[in-house]
Amino acid sequence: MPTPVPLSETATALVTALILLVPLAGAGLALINAGLGRSRSAAHAMMASLCIMAVAALAYFVCGFAWQGFAGGPGHAFAVQGKEWNWIAGERLFFRGLDLTSSRASLTALLGMLSVSVAALIPLGSGADRWRLGAACASTAVFAGLTFPLFAHWVWGGGWLASLGANYGLGRGFVDAGGSSSIQAVGGLTALSIAWILGPRRGKYTLEGVPTAIPGHNSVLVLFACLLTLMGWMGLNSAGAILFTGAETGRVALIAINTTLAATSAALAAALITRRRFGKPDASLTANGWVGGLASSSAAGAFVAPAAAVVIGLVAGVLVTLGVELFESRLGVDDPGGAISVHGVCGIWGVMAVGLFAPLPAGMLNGVAATSGADSRQWLAQLAGVAALLGFVLPLSYTLNWLLNRVYPQRVAVEGERQGMDLYELGAGAYPEFLTHTDEFTQR
Repeated sequence: MPTPVPLSETATALVTALILLVPLAGAGLALINAGLGRSRSAAHAMMASLCIMAVAALAYFVCGFAWQGFAGGPGHAFAVQGKEWNWIAGERLFFRGLDLTSSRASLTALLGMLSVSVAALIPLGSGADRWRLGAACASTAVFAGLTFPLFAHWVWGGGWLASLGANYGLGRGFVDAGGSSSIQAVGGLTALSIAWILGPRRGKYTLEGVPTAIPGHNSVLVLFACLLTLMGWMGLNSAGAILFTGAETGRVALIAINTTLAATSAALAAALITRRRFGKPDASLTANGWVGGLASSSAAGAFVAPAAAVVIGLVAGVLVTLGVELFESRLGVDDPGGAISVHGVCGIWGVMAVGLFAPLPAGMLNGVAATSGADSRQWLAQLAGVAALLGFVLPLSYTLNWLLNRVYPQRVAVEGERQGMDLYELGAGAYPEFLTHTDEFTQR
C-alpha cells in the first residue's frame, strides 16, 4: 500500500486543534440524551455518558486501534482474482510501536479514540430510561473494541471499501471524510440493535400497540446541546477530511460552512414539517433535525458546494421527522433520543450524498495518492458501503449484543424503571429538590 504523505507542521498544528474540538460533540450528545429522557433518569444518562466515553477510549487503546490502523500501515488481506481485499489492520495492541510525536498515525489514533467515544454515545439515546449502566459499559467495550474499528479500517485504514476504486474502478473507492458511515451509521445501527433487544419503555405502547407520548423533560438542555454539537462536528469533519482524504488545510472554511448549512437547513426543515403537521413546531424534533443535518454533512462536507450542503441538510430534516414516526408508530421501536433516525438514517443518507453531489478532487484520498479520472461510478462505491453497513455491521452488532444480553441482561428490572434509573442505580436523583413523575402517569 502507498505510504501516506507526511503532514506539514502547519497542518499538524491545525489538525491537532481541530481534534480537540471533538469532545464538544460528545458533550452535546450526552446533554441531548439526558434532556430527551425522563427527569428521574437524567443523572443516570449523564453518568452513563461519562462512563461510556471512558470505556470506549480504553477499549480503543487496548485493541481498537490495532484493528483499525491507518492508511499505509500493516494489515491482513486476502486475494480474490488477483485483487487484494484488506479486511483488518495489523497494528500492535496498546499503541505499542506507534510514533506519538504528532505523526499522521498518532493523530489518527487520537481522532479515532475521540470519535469512537462520540459514536458509543449514540446507542445510549435509544436505550434511555431502561439500559443498565453496567450493561451499557459492556456493550461499549464490544463496540469500541471490535465493531467500530473493523468498519473504520475498511473506510479510513486502507481497507477493501476504500480500495474499490483501485480494484474495480468504482470512482475513488468508498469515501467518507468525517464519519457519516463509520461514526454515525455504525452508531445508529447499534442503537437499533439495542432498542430491539431492550424493548419499549413501560407505558410507551397501549395494549392495542398505539404509541403514547413520553416527552423529554428538558428542552433547554437539548437545544443548548445543539450548539455544542455544531462546534464538535466542525472539528470532526475538518480533521477527518485532512487526515483521511488528504484535503488541503484551506478547505477548513468550506467544511465549516457546509457543516453549518446542513445543520441549519435540517433544523428548519424539521421545524416547518412539525409546524404544519402539529400546528406548532416541535422543539425535540427540530433539535434532532439539527443533529441529523450534522450527521449527513460528515461524509461530503469537504467536497460539495454550499448549495449542495443545503440540499443535504433539507433532506436530512425530512428523513428525521419521517424516520422517527416510522420507527415509533409503524415498527414498534421505542427510541427516546431519535438516535436511529438521526444518526443511522441520516448517516446513510450522507454516505450516498457523496456519490450524488461531490465532484471529488484528484490528489489525495483515504490518506494516499489518488489518481485522476471520472467519478461516474462513485455512487456504486458508496452503495457498497451502505450494503456493508446493513448486511454486516447491523447483524454483527445485534448478534454481539444479543449474546451479551444472554450473559448479562441489559434491561433494568421493572422496579428500577418505575422508580427511575437515578435512584435505582445511582442512589440519588438529578433534581432532588423537585418532584419527578412516576409511571402512575403512563400506566396502561
